[in-house]
Amino acid sequence: MDTDMAAGIPAGTKRCIDGVWRVYYDGYWVKAYEVPADTLLAKKRLIEASTRRLFNHVEHGLNVPSTRLEEVRRAFDTESDPQRKRVKGAMLAGALFNRAADVFTKLVDIQACGVDILPDNALMRQCGKHLEEALVLGQMVLHRSGEEGIDELWGEPFKAFAFPIEEFYKNRYIKIAHAMRAIDRIADELALTLGGRPMFFGIEPLVRAFAEAAKLKCETLRTETDVFDVWASFVVTGERLSGFEPRLPAEPMLADEVAASQGLILVRQSRDLVGYIARARVPMPKSTSELVQRCEQYRAAGAVRSFGAFLGHTPAAGLTVPRETAMHQR
Repeated sequence: MDTDMAAGIPAGTKRCIDGVWRVYYDGYWVKAYEVPADTLLAKKRLIEASTRRLFNHVEHGLNVPSTRLEEVRRAFDTESDPQRKRVKGAMLAGALFNRAADVFTKLVDIQACGVDILPDNALMRQCGKHLEEALVLGQMVLHRSGEEGIDELWGEPFKAFAFPIEEFYKNRYIKIAHAMRAIDRIADELALTLGGRPMFFGIEPLVRAFAEAAKLKCETLRTETDVFDVWASFVVTGERLSGFEPRLPAEPMLADEVAASQGLILVRQSRDLVGYIARARVPMPKSTSELVQRCEQYRAAGAVRSFGAFLGHTPAAGLTVPRETAMHQR
């Protein structure tokens, strides 16, 4: 069993905390749920739920009915334009997921009539092939934001089919913990970038409140009784954060206005990205890294503005210190 070296707590440890069972992964105590019996019916429900959740978070137009599988495959095979082929490949993946879900549903119905369905059943093998092919094509699929793919979410229907249900739950807990860590990283970066600036005084508590609400949303299923309070908190804290207004001087200079405008862009981008991660319950490392880079650039531009003010200049955001000024500094 893996161990979290910093806390000395073995990964997968379960505890009842404040009346709620939680499981420990990657430094986070994630809300744990009762694992259902490993039956075809339970797997069917997981595949259906995972597929619906998948289509809810990826780009539009991918929920192609399984009855059109051969049509979309021909469209994909005959396409030569790379960009159009990517989109058609994503649509083919959607049709494959739906075909696998339809076949699995029929197998469960047959089993309910008293017929034994063994793992080597021809339709079971076909179902697995569809899910595996869809998983490969899933690399072409983008998140609904258009920023990046979410391979971990795309693989959930296949994992629900191929892995024991207990293992499926474990993988989901790990992904939720990773998503929580990404949310905290974004919140820390935004607080570091804006929290110490007079014009953004008071924004850090709003950032922290939104991050906590997002992590709670991340671990809460829609079937839970407290989902109404959890969702309301998530939405309201996000609205409060995005509604923050910088405090500019009575007679602001251009550099002040630029800094305020660019800071608000970072706030909006951070809020959106945290929202994407919390709803999908998976990290988005590419988008997170790009946001961190933008925060670093903003801080660097702020250092240039401060240096310019010290010398009697107020360069706008993104401008570099003049060459002769840099020489005087040396």
